[in-house]
Amino acid sequence: MNSLTRVAAAALLTLTLPTAVPPPAAAAPAEGRIAIPAPTGHHKVGRDVLHLVDRGRRDPWKPRAGARELMVSVYYPARGGGSAAPYMSAGEARLLLKGLKLDTRFELGQLAGVRTNARAGARPLGGRHPLVVLSPGFTLNRATLTTLAEDLASKGYVVAVVDHAYESYGTAFPGGRLLTCVACEKAESAPSEAASRKLLAKAAAGRAADLSFVIDRLTHGAWKRSIDPRRIGAAGHSLGGNAAASVMARDRRVRGGVNMDGTFFAPVPKRGLGGRPFLMLGTESLHSPGGDDTSWPRDWRRLDGWKRWLTVAGSGHFTFIDMPILGGQVGMTDPSVPLPGDRSGEITTAYVGAFFDRHLRGKRPSLLDGPSDANPEVAFHDPS
Repeated sequence: MNSLTRVAAAALLTLTLPTAVPPPAAAAPAEGRIAIPAPTGHHKVGRDVLHLVDRGRRDPWKPRAGARELMVSVYYPARGGGSAAPYMSAGEARLLLKGLKLDTRFELGQLAGVRTNARAGARPLGGRHPLVVLSPGFTLNRATLTTLAEDLASKGYVVAVVDHAYESYGTAFPGGRLLTCVACEKAESAPSEAASRKLLAKAAAGRAADLSFVIDRLTHGAWKRSIDPRRIGAAGHSLGGNAAASVMARDRRVRGGVNMDGTFFAPVPKRGLGGRPFLMLGTESLHSPGGDDTSWPRDWRRLDGWKRWLTVAGSGHFTFIDMPILGGQVGMTDPSVPLPGDRSGEITTAYVGAFFDRHLRGKRPSLLDGPSDANPEVAFHDPS
């Protein structure tokens, strides 16, 4: 079993159908559509979709394809207007469900038709706002970070969620193209565990370059009037969390980062991150001190600024994205991950939001000061 297989075993946890009929609270919404939870902030949320091309780099996974391409969903605080933003295309949903082996348990139309809160083409709220760039897990479409993106936007952030070409089960690009996971094939065929880990480190570093490029385009292009370039953060799930640390290592504009349950295949530099803050938020089973992922204690020691190491009891690798939230609405559960889907979303948005409020907006939320009676699932760690 190579390292990607082990990562997949730990990371790509699938949801299983319950043996009994779920109670009404776990059933799909009355209108028959599942939905992203309502954001907790005060602002309406708009969404724009960008196709960006970095002509200074060739695609690392498929050089013959030419320049590196990215699809980016930009969520932002809005005044109103616009039309309902779709969750993902039917083609993307089909490939994601097939890749996660959920295609016999989850209807294609349910996933493609998830109701979002964002409005496409909504008028942006005036003023300059902090920017947060988000990177999804390896194999996963950017849509799986919608709950977090919408919640941050409702609190006054511009949020750019990036799909990295050839690194997801399926991402729709202009011209009717549906790009699949060439990077997965390369990792699975690696001749050794060391080679596989090296390839995933390359992927994290490549994503860091992607995120820097997105920051360049947003802060100098059509969105420059809406973004405060002095207040930029990065976060991600799984490999995307590793990318958040990697972009901080290469780009001083990124003032803080969050790794949601990602192995540091590309290590935090021994010199640290220049005193900038970092949050590690992970599963209790894998990422508590002494757990199987030895990259966390190694890189915890290298973090040289404000830092927190949090784990969530009853969580799984998907706890920090949309899948448990949506699965819970149709009665899908994972007996090994007892944390309910709605709590997954509440914990993720609360702690990630508190981190960026503290470090990009100068607020002092007490949530990050220590354990909370309101969130007994969340443990704080400070290993020597």
